[in-house]
Amino acid sequence: MTTTLRTSTPRLTTPRLTLRRWREDDVEPMAAINADPEVMRWIGDGSVRDRAETVARIAAWEREWEEYGVGLFAVEDRESGRFVGFAGLSVPTFLPEILPAVEIGWRFGKDFWGRGLATEAARAVLDFALRDRGLARLVSVHAVGNDASEGVMRKLGMRVERRTTHPAHGGPLCVHVLEARS
Repeated sequence: MTTTLRTSTPRLTTPRLTLRRWREDDVEPMAAINADPEVMRWIGDGSVRDRAETVARIAAWEREWEEYGVGLFAVEDRESGRFVGFAGLSVPTFLPEILPAVEIGWRFGKDFWGRGLATEAARAVLDFALRDRGLARLVSVHAVGNDASEGVMRKLGMRVERRTTHPAHGGPLCVHVLEARS
């Protein structure tokens, strides 16, 4: 994995993926992912998102780069150039009880499930967080029952820190943590 850091445009590469900042042509494929009930089953209250909500979320994710120096990367398949989804870092403001924190997360289209791509992307993001951003602690939150995401968290070396409920809709959540060794 390589990391190229330009002040405003970090870009990560792995053997199969490129993680980069968002472009206008990412809106439609991300909107399709967000409109898929199977993908969104474990996100928030499980509701799908429309195109306008996707545009607003991408804008918010881009603002996080400016505000916090971290953000969510658009992910594409290096071989085909196809848009995969996102992976990256965000501040989990939806769960105030764990703040201050930086969360590592991902969301991929169904066509890319089951190939180890989420783990590959998350490992690149983890390395970026620890080495380039100097973060000593990361969290990752998943809805209880989302075994695939929990599996990625375990592969990253994260451990369960607490169980809680989503403050907006009461769904059960599990918070994983990884603390860098000094």
